[in-house]
This record gives sequence, structure tokens and C-alpha cells, in this order.
Amino acid sequence: MRRFFIVVTLLIIIIALVIILAISVFAKSKYGEASSALGSYQRLSYATKILWHDSSIKRAADPYGIEQNFNVEIGESPYQIAARLEEENLILDDEAFLTLLIYTGMDTHLMPGNYRLSPSLSMQSIAGMLQDTRASQIIFVVLPGWRMEEIAASLPTSGLFIAEESFLEAAGSPPPLVFSEGDARDATSSEGFFFPDSYLLSRNLTADQLISELTLNFARNLTPEIKAGFATQGLTVYDAVKLASIVQREAVVADERAMIASVFLNRLRASQKLETDPTIQYALGYDEISQNWWKAPLTYADLEVISPYNTYLHAGLPPTPICNPSLGSLESVAFPAETPYFYFRASCDGSGLHAFAETFEGHLANGCE
Repeated sequence: MRRFFIVVTLLIIIIALVIILAISVFAKSKYGEASSALGSYQRLSYATKILWHDSSIKRAADPYGIEQNFNVEIGESPYQIAARLEEENLILDDEAFLTLLIYTGMDTHLMPGNYRLSPSLSMQSIAGMLQDTRASQIIFVVLPGWRMEEIAASLPTSGLFIAEESFLEAAGSPPPLVFSEGDARDATSSEGFFFPDSYLLSRNLTADQLISELTLNFARNLTPEIKAGFATQGLTVYDAVKLASIVQREAVVADERAMIASVFLNRLRASQKLETDPTIQYALGYDEISQNWWKAPLTYADLEVISPYNTYLHAGLPPTPICNPSLGSLESVAFPAETPYFYFRASCDGSGLHAFAETFEGHLANGCE
């Protein structure tokens, strides 16, 4: 009897080993060698799982589906990516997709970027496309209020193959001729015309092509109504962009833009100096202490900096825009509020709102104790 049990046990072990070997060989024949990052038990486990999910992996979610954008964010996990692929009906089963990634080792090579994916593709095809280190398109973001140096600083992590120096050199020239004649006639650089937005761009753009994309978007948003509004305020397009860039940096709360614009327009019409801190910040440039392009707070010595951008010393608008204003800031200059105010200062409650005044005495009275 004892010998019988030994023989049976050996047979069971042999059968188990054969099954294990068969599973491994079969999985390898279909999906290649298991990832070297997996341990022995994990290899068998995921080989079994991948064969279990084989039909789902090979099938398309929708054979007649159309291509769509799918963005992989920096730091997004394979689990999150798989779940979103299923939510957006690009794959049939997120667990099957995740099994495929882990078994093959593709889970460690998913690349951030914007992809064009179709539910007519198999999971293997989609997984392979997400491994492309040079995905054909990326999302590039320009934030409202950024100056050209801040745009340049975002390039190394953007997915674009454009050096900061190349961008700044190209940006130092007037914007490309995408505007009506005279709109940017006096511009000495492209500062102010890089429209804040999210852009779907080819990774292989040159610096000149990127600038064309950003400034063309500005031109698209510069509607005839906005241009007419600028003219009503007695401003050229270029001067209006200068003023909008100041409003962009001054306004913390969007609803105050039109009032802030009215203050500066009132001052310009009265031939008063603008005396606005953001122009000083622009003149000072990068602050090593705060590691920021917009030094705050400013000192009294800062207000005496010798620069054509110092609106405490020089009347009128600065020589160029000081940042790239949003559509809302451009509209606030085209359609400002009608107010009697000549002064404003930050409210004392830390809300980001401002207290407005008609006179300097009223302005002083709005100060914080």
C-alpha cells in the first residue's frame, strides 16, 4: 500500500510539472518570454492568467470603432491607465490588459504622452503603441501670465525636442505674420502673443514651428469684436496686449480684470504713470532667492530700478508686453468696466480681491493697519 501511494504521489508531481511546463511553453509561444522581473511563482501565475484572458486580449473592443485621443499623464500607474482604457471603451477588460503588461514587462515602459488609439486594435497593439518613446503627439501647455522664459523652462519636460535657448532666440523676434497688417507692427519680440492654452503638437516641431502654433492661436482668438474694443479704448493691438499683460499679472480674481483695466485706462487718459508692480518684476527678471521670475514682495529699492519697464519712473505703457495674457485679460481691456477709479490695492483680508479708490487719499485710507 505504501508503495502505491508513493507511485501515485510521483505521478501527481510529474503531471503537475508537465502541466506547469505546458502552461509556460504555451504562454511563451503566444506572448513570448515572461518578464525577467517576475519570480518563478509569478511567472507561472501570470502565464496562467494570460492564457485565461487570451480571447479578451486578442479581441478588439469595437472592430468598427474610430480613432481617438488618449493621454497618458506623467506618474500615472499601469493600473490607472488600464482602468481608463476600459472606461473609454478602448479595451474590453482592464484586468486582461494589466495581465498582458505585467507578463511581458511592458508595465514598466509605458510612456507619458498623447496617443491616437482605436478600439478596433487588439490589446497587444495598444500596449505596443504605449511603449513608443517618441509618441507622435504630446500635450503642451502655456499658462496665463507666463513670460517667454517660463515657457522655455517648461520645454525640457514637455516631450518636445526643442532646447530652451533655441526657443528664446526665436521668441526674441517679432511674431510671425499671422496678424492683419499693423496688428503687431511695433512688436520687437513675440512676448505677449503666445496664447495660453493646451496644444496637441507633434513631438518633432522646431522652435519656429512652435512659435507659429502659439501665435497663430492668438490670431484665431483675436476676434473683430475684440479688435474693435481695443480701438474704442484708443489702443493699437500691440498696446492693448501690453495692457492686458499687466492686468493678467495684477488680477488674482478673474471678475476684477475689467475694473483693474479701467483703472489703468483712466490713468493713461489722465497722463498719470501706471505705477504697477508687475512691470518692476519683469524688469528685475529671475529672482535667485525665491527661484521665481516674479519677485515678491518688492522692496522700495526695487521700485527705483533703472529700466524702461519701470512704470514708477516712466509714463505710459512698457516697451513690450510683460507676459502672455489670457483671453479674459484681453477682453477686459477691450471691454473694461466704466469706473471713476484711479487707484487700487490688495484687500487686507487675503482674499485676493482689491480695494479701489478715486483719490490718493482714498487709496491711503484703504491701507492695512
